[in-house]
Amino acid sequence: MSDFSSHHAGGALPRWFRALRRAVDLVTGGLNVAGTLLILALMVLVNADVIGRGAFSAPISGVPEMVSMSIVAIVFLQIAQTFRRGRMTRAEALLNTLDRAAPRLRLGLDLLFAIAAATLVWVLFSASLPLFEKAWVRGTYEGTVGDFTAPVWPVKLIILVGCAALWVQLVLSACETLLRLMPGKDRT
Repeated sequence: MSDFSSHHAGGALPRWFRALRRAVDLVTGGLNVAGTLLILALMVLVNADVIGRGAFSAPISGVPEMVSMSIVAIVFLQIAQTFRRGRMTRAEALLNTLDRAAPRLRLGLDLLFAIAAATLVWVLFSASLPLFEKAWVRGTYEGTVGDFTAPVWPVKLIILVGCAALWVQLVLSACETLLRLMPGKDRT
């Protein structure tokens, strides 16, 4: 396995948990693909703007606004998959040493991390929800009237979806760690 939890691959997890994990991973993977497609679209847009600006003296209106909003969207579309695949910044040397010396302590730290991170992501989600509602109700936009405007609510919604996906991944990680800490599980 290449995912975050693979360093604790001993002890079979219950079938219901593996099925739930697969379903959540499918959604997380879909969000990741959407983020990748958005990156590709941005590359095309920026190149078209550069070519239009240089070759035809006709830049595309709103490119800076679209790029700034898209960067935020990309981060939140891909953050859950980044966590799931173990690509978040971590002190791997320390954790790997601890895993060899005291695997149950390592699991305890993983559990503490997942709970703390899930709490932080929940706070972020809770703080972002009123911002989405305000953008939706007021019709908030980015850009200049008469030149280019784009609503900001889609990005605010993506922030909420990304937070929710990351929160679910963190909760599943905590549950998986708890299952692995239960007596009778093989801890190789």
